[in-house]
Amino acid sequence: MLTRNEHISQIIVTAAQMRDIEARIFAAGMPVPALMEKVAGLITRRIQNIFGQGSQQSTVNSQQLIAKFPSSPQVGILVGPGHNGGDALVVARELHFSGYKVWIYSPFDKLKELTSQHLQYAQSLGIPCYQNIEQLPDCDFLVDGLFGFGLERVITDPIAAAINQFNQWNKPIVSIDLPSGLHTDTGEVLGTAICATYTLCLGLWKQGLLQDQALDYIGKAELIDFDIPLADVHVVLGVPQVKRITSATALSTLPLPRPPVTHKYKEGHLLLICGSRRYAGGAILTALGARGSGVGMLSIAVPESLKHLLISHLPEALVIGCPETETGAIAQLQLPENTQLNAFSAIAIGPGLTKDATSIVQEVLSCDGLRPAVGDRPLVVDADGLNILAQLGTIPTLQKRQAATILTPHTGEFARLFPDIADAKHDRVKAVREAAAQSGAVVLLKGGRTAISNPQGSVWINPESTPALARGGSGDVLTGLLGGLLAQGVNKDIAVEDIVATAAWWHAQAGILAASERTELGVDAFTLSQYLLRVIN
Repeated sequence: MLTRNEHISQIIVTAAQMRDIEARIFAAGMPVPALMEKVAGLITRRIQNIFGQGSQQSTVNSQQLIAKFPSSPQVGILVGPGHNGGDALVVARELHFSGYKVWIYSPFDKLKELTSQHLQYAQSLGIPCYQNIEQLPDCDFLVDGLFGFGLERVITDPIAAAINQFNQWNKPIVSIDLPSGLHTDTGEVLGTAICATYTLCLGLWKQGLLQDQALDYIGKAELIDFDIPLADVHVVLGVPQVKRITSATALSTLPLPRPPVTHKYKEGHLLLICGSRRYAGGAILTALGARGSGVGMLSIAVPESLKHLLISHLPEALVIGCPETETGAIAQLQLPENTQLNAFSAIAIGPGLTKDATSIVQEVLSCDGLRPAVGDRPLVVDADGLNILAQLGTIPTLQKRQAATILTPHTGEFARLFPDIADAKHDRVKAVREAAAQSGAVVLLKGGRTAISNPQGSVWINPESTPALARGGSGDVLTGLLGGLLAQGVNKDIAVEDIVATAAWWHAQAGILAASERTELGVDAFTLSQYLLRVIN
């Protein structure tokens, strides 16, 4: 059972949804000024902690501050016309009372009433306020409160020019809720945007912060929880349709602990169909990912010429050597005698196959009786399996499969599979939903923020990853890991998309851990596979 904080940390909202949730809070009697004071107090404390000057108290003693730093930090507060600007002004006031040297940049002539009142009070305290960027003094860091959630229009000069200049200052910037200039839902840059060092997202995670195109702007993102009642969230969202994968949810889906009395076939039997003479490494790496999942039994179908190589790397696996083409691809799927594809708990196909294995992909996908009940086993399709699917144009036939199909494309493969879906780079959530609905499959769209959707439109987003995974073979490890988890979870009443989300989280966390020890340059795919169990430990 998730705690309230764990539940809140999963939820992702659009601008319209956040607006409706706030409206319910205010309609219930929460005064807008009171909420602004509460939120700004939380922001202030977090800023003090980030820069090493705070405690858990609402303010810090000025003498302590001076003792800690030879000169009081100087902070510039960027104030917009709305309540995001009001939040920034309350932060300015509290930092001023804490001994910071504060100045305010407020370039807008018209402000919301509450924001205007806070600006008036800040000026009465003697905090300098400037309208022109040319007048601004130096500072140690900036607080960005120019625009909050819901911005739709493109930012133009002179504000755009000011934002660009602030970015060129190379000072740390803390953005309130989301960096000014980003679209709340898609993460699109509306002309220009603040390049934040930290983004303090207020109340609930905004969808745009988990889109790939926003990642260059948000820095380190954190949630500032100001105690939104879950009842209000549930009224507006119902069952949340877009969620962040958290460690709590991912770990709860793992096949642990095992029952005290079991055997290898009860813990899942995975069949991998992968590899070619040209891409032998794809088969090895996929199998190493499967090994890391803990699957009870692993069978690997490869071209006959690779059989002894695979056995040398995975002596515990049942390696099936298959007849091969002149080019070294699998020509015929030759399973052990009296074994059908429905004997396996799950199947994963694609890494290293090459397009010369088109007939093999067709056979595995077939629901016409060539292989009895082949459609009732979960199937992961990756790499060349996806390329063959795109080439054949058989995406609609996946709807006929009785069991789940999981497609795991990167953006290039996604564009080939779903050419009629708008560019996935613009709105990954919308794109992956449309792809899942079209195909009837669970679609995992790889990226800096991997997005997963089931055909019903429920979306999981992996909120953490590392560019260290931009290495050949990383995706093969994910395919094996995912296949192994599916094989173990097939009879355990766990939603397929939850298992897929766990695999994506586990894979990314292994990359993050490896990069923390070896740098982003030191995480080859083999090394990645060796970090899988370290994450769980």
